[in-house]
Formats: sequence, C-alpha cells, structure tokens
Amino acid sequence: MEYITLNTGAKMPLEGFGVFQIPDAAQCEQVVYDAIKTGYRLLDTAAAYMNEEALGKGAARAIADGLTTREELFITTKVWVQDQKNEETAYEAVKTSLAKLSMDYVDLVLLHQPMGDYFAAYRGITKAYKEGLTKAIGVANFYPAILTNFCENVEVIPAVNQVELHPFFVQAAAIENMKAYGVAPQAWGPLAEGKHGIFTDPELVEIGNKYSKSAAQVVLKWNAQRGVSIIPKSVHVERMKQNIDIWDFELTEEEMAAVAAKDLGHSELVNHDDPMFVKMVLGMNIH
Repeated sequence: MEYITLNTGAKMPLEGFGVFQIPDAAQCEQVVYDAIKTGYRLLDTAAAYMNEEALGKGAARAIADGLTTREELFITTKVWVQDQKNEETAYEAVKTSLAKLSMDYVDLVLLHQPMGDYFAAYRGITKAYKEGLTKAIGVANFYPAILTNFCENVEVIPAVNQVELHPFFVQAAAIENMKAYGVAPQAWGPLAEGKHGIFTDPELVEIGNKYSKSAAQVVLKWNAQRGVSIIPKSVHVERMKQNIDIWDFELTEEEMAAVAAKDLGHSELVNHDDPMFVKMVLGMNIH
C-alpha cells in the first residue's frame, strides 16, 4: 500500500474500501471484516449510509481476531446535510457517529455536501477535531469555486475533499486547486459506478493486458498514480482482492494521458448544480 500525507501530518492509505449502498447490517459487517482480511485499512462510511454500526462491528471483530489494530485502521465518516444546520448539530452528529461505530475517535470526518450552513457545520467538526474526536476534518463534493471560498475563510484547511473522480470525469483543474490549498483529493465512484462500459473499454483492456491487469485495475491505478486516494466498493472477496492488487505496476505517461483522454468534462452520475438535486438532498432526513 502507498500512502498520502495529510496536512495534519497523518498518513492516509491511497486506497481504501467504501460501504456506500450496503444497507444490510449483517452483510456490511461481513464485508468490512472481509475487506480488512484482504488488506484494506482505510474504511469509508457516512451517517447517511445508515451502516456505521455495522462497519464498527466488522472492524471490532477483525481487531478481536488479531487481523489488525485500531491504530492501523483509518476510519472516515461524514456528517449529513440534515445536521449541517449549525455548529452544535454538526458537533453532536460526530458524537452520534462515534457512538454508532463504538469508537473513541475516527480518523477523518467530512461534511457530506456543501449545503445547509456548511461554514457553521465546519466549525462544529473543527471543535470535534480540537477535542480529539477525529484526527482530521474535511469536505466532500466541494467544487473548485466553493472550495476556494471555503479555504480562504476557515480556520482549519480541510485535509481531504472527496469528489467524483474517474477517467470519464477527470477534474484535473479541480485537483490542482485542491493541492494548491494542501487539500488531498479522494475519489468516490473511482470506477464510475460501472457506467460507460468501463470494465470492457477496449483501450483500458489493452493497457491492462500489457501488465496482466484488468481494466478496473488500470483505472484505479491511474487515479492513485496521480495522487488521488480511491475508495472502491465491492461485496465480493475476489473483486476486493483484485481492486487492491494495483501496487506492482506503473502506467507510462502515454498510458496516463490515454486514460485521461476519455474525459467528458462533466458528471453523468449526478449534477450538483441542479436545483432539484439540491432540494432533494435537503429533504433527505436520516433521523
């Protein structure tokens, strides 16, 4: 595994494991246990995923069985928009997440969306950070102009910005903007949620054949090689093993460029600029 050093000095694995869309508690607990057994140490959840408790149980079982230690794990969770009303609601949301995870601290807390009073909410998670409830704080889905305004006005620069990043939505300028502020880019949906024929794309398959790798492994390596942390998800152990098996080859500059050339310049998964999307998210209550 390779690591990225956050602006707090902490080291975060370049590759982790996400549990988005694994709502079944028993399945999520087992999947987290399997992921740790496979070698993943970064585990990414969120209050809105409704599976923090299951992730906590899977991690606790892995620790009890001697597969890892809490210190080796890097646990990320996110404060949902419903709790981004003010400083206190965000701070209490962190404590609620810790209770569900059955952990004394997490390694990273993110604001899930730039919605609600996210400046006040960030002050809430900053308070949690100062109290040691989390080792780092950051944001998710903050696009360049929003992130710039944010970084220019907050006390603690976000350690991470988790956004959609894959070959069909490259966001090179956004990554440069993050790095200029010392914010580490992290990709949700690094495999484009399986869209665009990403697993069978002839060019990606051809590049993979050169290294005895799959198209998916090429795509994950491409993001990691440009310094982007990735959190692929799978409920299948064999796919988990394949996704993490990307550290024994390097793409050439030409191959990196060929992958990036697939960029559409926009997302086809979600449009954060759509007022109806914003209203929908604001109406999504998790408690």
